This record gives sequence, structure tokens and C-alpha cells, in this order.
Amino acid sequence: MELTNALRKLISSLNERKHRRSHGLFKAEGAKCIADTIGSFQLFGLFATLEWAESHPDIIKKADGHVCYVSSRDLTRMSSLTTPQSAIAVYEIPNYTLNLESLDGRLSLALDGIQDPGNLGTIMRTADWFGISDILCSHSTADVWNPKVVQATMGAISRVKMHYCDLSEIMRAIRIPIYGTFLDGENIYEANLTAEGIIVMGNEGNGISDEVSKYIGHRLTIPSFSNGNVTSESLNVAIATAITVSEFRRHLI
Repeated sequence: MELTNALRKLISSLNERKHRRSHGLFKAEGAKCIADTIGSFQLFGLFATLEWAESHPDIIKKADGHVCYVSSRDLTRMSSLTTPQSAIAVYEIPNYTLNLESLDGRLSLALDGIQDPGNLGTIMRTADWFGISDILCSHSTADVWNPKVVQATMGAISRVKMHYCDLSEIMRAIRIPIYGTFLDGENIYEANLTAEGIIVMGNEGNGISDEVSKYIGHRLTIPSFSNGNVTSESLNVAIATAITVSEFRRHLI
């Protein structure tokens, strides 16, 4: 594979969602991110300096000939990072099929308008750690194939599937328990939590939308232990997700 101007521009354009979707491609940057993802997605091409390739023979072997040796200058022009790495892997975006019946008997997450790429990546890491393999997302949720999200997942993107959908329509069709986090919900440490269900987490500023809220049968809250003192208005959504999922899993012990 030869790096032409057209190919370089294509890879650079993958910083933007519309180009990722139109080309059906996304990118992962740096040795750790590439090592965590190569073999999990169909590789379009691995673009690396010769020095990097020589120091990462295992990754080069897995690339199976789809390697293009480029200069550091070219990598800088193609990178989405402030400090460019010495390698970029470009993958085909997979097409996942969501079978609602497959959600029965297990725990899944639903994200309603999560905007911050870092939060989304951290939530995916949390899901991966706690054995959650499917996340339902509203169309207003940040794009999982954003390079910043891919980086933040620390490899979880290879194991956790994100399904973008009309969340309120899906909630209406689901027959297993649906939980959601609210400021005025039941104390999560006193609630009867089940081993199966959907946990809905809302937008960083506005919480869960009214369209989705009406399908939530169990409203939960993580109580503050400030003992009446002035405290933060709310928890970061990624932290709240980790606490919530951990409490659900604790009930299985």
C-alpha cells in the first residue's frame, strides 16, 4: 500500500463523524490502542514509521501485509492527537445487529445523550470490567468511533458493542426491568436490584430525557453523604455509572 495524497486526506478526515460514516472507517492511534484493537476489527491499513514497525513485530505480523510505512510528518498530518503517535491503524466500522431477546437474563446499559467522548470511553471500560457486553445509545450520544472515544476505552471497544437506536422506541419494546438514575430516585443501597435489566444513564447536564423517562419502572439515586454540608450538585456520569453497575453486581455475590 502506498500513501497517496488522497489516502492521507481520507485518514485525516476520519477525525469527523460524517467522514467516518461515509467511508465506513475509524482509526486507532498509538501502540497500546492498536495492540488492544488489532485482530478485533477488519483492518483497512496500518500506517507506521519504519522504526516503530521494527520495535513492534507482533503487531506488524497481525497486520498481515496491510502495512504502509510513512514519515513522522505524514503521521502528524493524519493524526487526531495533540501529540501524534508513530502509528495509526484504520479499521472498517463493524455492523452490529441488536436482538432484544438476547438482552433477557443479563444486565445491559442504555445511554441517553452522553456527549463527552471521555465519559463515553470510560463508561465502555466500566461496562467491560463488569461483564456488560451491549450498550444501547440514543442517536444524540457521542460517536463511539471518534478517535478520542476509541483511545479512552483502553481496548474495551473490542469487546463491548454499541447499538445506536431510537432509545424510547426500544424501551417501549423491552420486557425486562428498566432502571434509571435520578436525583429524586430510591436509594440505590436500599433498592431491590435484579440480575437482569437495562440501566439508563442520562445526559451530563440534562439527565434522562422525558421521552425515555416514561418507560423507566425503577428510579434510583446515589445518595450524598455530605451530612447536610454544601456538596457537588451531581456526580460525573461516568463515575455514577461505575457506582451503579458495581452495586448491581454486588447483589450477585
